[in-house]
Amino acid sequence: MKKTLLVLAVAAAAGVAHADTLKKIKDSGSVTMGVRESSGALSYTLGDGKYVGYHVEICQKVLADVQKQLGLAKLDVKYQPVTSQNRIPLVQNGTVDIECGSTTNNATRQKDVAFAVTTFVEEVRIAVKANAGINNIAQLNGKTVATTTGTTSVQTLRKHERATGVDFKEVFGKDHADSFLLLESGRADAFVMDGAILAGNIAKAKNPAEFKIVGEVLSVEPIAIMMRKDDPAFKKAVDDSIKAMMKSGEIAKLWTKWFEQPIPPSNTKVGMAANDNTKAAWSNPNDKPMEEYAKK
Repeated sequence: MKKTLLVLAVAAAAGVAHADTLKKIKDSGSVTMGVRESSGALSYTLGDGKYVGYHVEICQKVLADVQKQLGLAKLDVKYQPVTSQNRIPLVQNGTVDIECGSTTNNATRQKDVAFAVTTFVEEVRIAVKANAGINNIAQLNGKTVATTTGTTSVQTLRKHERATGVDFKEVFGKDHADSFLLLESGRADAFVMDGAILAGNIAKAKNPAEFKIVGEVLSVEPIAIMMRKDDPAFKKAVDDSIKAMMKSGEIAKLWTKWFEQPIPPSNTKVGMAANDNTKAAWSNPNDKPMEEYAKK
């Protein structure tokens, strides 16, 4: 009994220490950023361990502010690729300190992790081949629909009122690039995912004109940078940095760069046009799921 209690106490103490991210960063002089390899303009890889994107740049600025706050002469930023399936466990177990990808902030996930103030508001849509003859949810009946393991997009599609009576088969990609490949290769008739992710993968396809985004908006979701739960000091540091970027206009400049301008080296647009929902997110920063945007 005493041995069991000792193990539990050690585990609890480790958990408390583990949640003190600022101390961990200061003691080690390093921090690990979770990044995505194919999340459209939010986060993607250039190869050779290089990652770029709207949320990657926001996190780089946040970590520069954390470095100043901690008085560190140097901060080693390590990049850890994550997937939709493993991103939350890797944040929880301390492998990743801050996840800068395309994660929806919702009440279910808040039980396991924390989120910074919302920096992107997304519309879930459907991508198909341009010659598929599919223009709405009803036309997915009898078709094969791809999505990415660990996401909620297909569940969102099934719950949509216009999907009533629509019967389709699901196939899963291990990441967004893999899911898009299912569509590109003809193994799926549609790919359901966040609009910016669909647009980013289409833009980088061999022939972008072969694809289009169609149908009704399935849902509107707040996307945010993710951190470990119950670490108020680190969350405040991240939130304060993002809010300062919102007030200074730096967030707006990053939005223009990643969603309205061609991105080198390919000089293609990997994002989508700005929308009123994301602009509203900049002017209404908070740390709760922003269901109010779904009403707009």
